[in-house]
Amino acid sequence: MARYGIAVDVEKCTGCHSCFLACKDEHAGNDYPPISVAQPDIGHKWLRLREIEQGTGTKIKVDYIPIMCQHCEKPPCMAPGPEGAVYQRDDGIVIIDPQKAKGCKNIVNSCPYGAIFWNQEKELPQKCTLCAQMIDNGEKTTRCVESCPTGALIFGDLDDPKSEIAKLLVAKAEQVEAFKPKFGTKPTVKYIGLPKLFIAGEVLLSDKPKDCIKGAKVTLKADNQDKVMETNTDFFGDFEFKGLDRNIDYTLIAEYEGYYPQEITIRTYASKNVGELVLRAK
Repeated sequence: MARYGIAVDVEKCTGCHSCFLACKDEHAGNDYPPISVAQPDIGHKWLRLREIEQGTGTKIKVDYIPIMCQHCEKPPCMAPGPEGAVYQRDDGIVIIDPQKAKGCKNIVNSCPYGAIFWNQEKELPQKCTLCAQMIDNGEKTTRCVESCPTGALIFGDLDDPKSEIAKLLVAKAEQVEAFKPKFGTKPTVKYIGLPKLFIAGEVLLSDKPKDCIKGAKVTLKADNQDKVMETNTDFFGDFEFKGLDRNIDYTLIAEYEGYYPQEITIRTYASKNVGELVLRAK
């Protein structure tokens, strides 16, 4: 039996909302018994995009995180309602039964990801079904994945090593993580490249203030770690360190031959643009 899931490659998501619109087109006004009844035209976002903006000044990054039902292996939404109101299929897809869950508004607040919505007219909690009606009809993907123009969403069998999703998760294993892992729900929606903190800036020379300094050496070391990160400024004189931990003290040193190095300490409360680091000639 397949175990279905979705991989979300955050770095490929451009925030175009094609996935959101495709989900609305598939489910708004359409009943798929016994899996689901029609999603309302407004108010529900079974798939939503969270925009993350980091940095300041000229060093700004914007990322988009598609968030839907995580189809958890340990779904907390199964606990509040009567037996069978929320159930997990053999293929891992978590479904809210549109008959047994009627009137069970407490199911909405049981989801730590905010992925369940209340249909006031039908007195029913509703959420993403991973397009189970399509899968049961023999189709190989979901509407959101089908509509993604950048390939940021990949659907498939997590347990089939030959599937596209399994190969991708192996190839990018170091970047794969759960969204909000502290909840401990073991989601089958896997995220690749969730946005992390960064430190960026620019190196200038005191006697050549208008020149872009390519090749200046910049190192970064966390005070509680032995690992030292190193990079060189690009042809604009810019540098960047990505994937940093929060609330850590880092020591940054900028160096260029013939000039005195400059050292600063930064605490990563958030992503940081250190601005211009001006090195004085020896």
